[in-house]
Amino acid sequence: MADPARIKPEVKPEEHLKSEDTGDVPATAKPTDVNKESSSKDQAKEEGNADMAAGEDDEEGSASKRLKVEPEKKKERRQKVDEDEIQKMQVLVSSFSEEQLNRYEMYRRSAFPKAAIKRLIQSITGSSVSQNVVIAMSGISKVFAGEIVEEALDVCEKWGETPPLQPKHMREAVRRLKSRAQIPNTKYKQILFH
Repeated sequence: MADPARIKPEVKPEEHLKSEDTGDVPATAKPTDVNKESSSKDQAKEEGNADMAAGEDDEEGSASKRLKVEPEKKKERRQKVDEDEIQKMQVLVSSFSEEQLNRYEMYRRSAFPKAAIKRLIQSITGSSVSQNVVIAMSGISKVFAGEIVEEALDVCEKWGETPPLQPKHMREAVRRLKSRAQIPNTKYKQILFH
């Protein structure tokens, strides 16, 4: 369901031109910044459509207008998807029990120390790395650790034991993930050419 405040009124080109010439404002338009931005976007889209409809031979001009319109559409879709995801997460988090909420908080707050990740990457690559690379590797490491813990919990449950996890559960989880080729095996290098 769309937010009524975000619904943009449709203004016909004739009404829009008339309102600029005479100073009259259409009954559906609201004097907000959002409508000013949307009307300028609508004008650009209408101009692009009019150029395409008129069969203009200037391919560079129409191509550039299409390129400008497409990112706007993608941005709007992305923003809508983000809003939907946020709303779903809010509904999910609001239905958490106290224990689940505490666990979720700990998951959100947990992170590998960025200095240690940076040192590790620099020792492997032999060159300095940017902060963005460190942040990305830290996030990937967190996901990797989560997959191992998740598999270890499955192992623990399958063996009929209860948490806390023990090293034997973690080892078995790593073994299972390696057997499914979800963890690369670094001991044996594949020889591509004989």
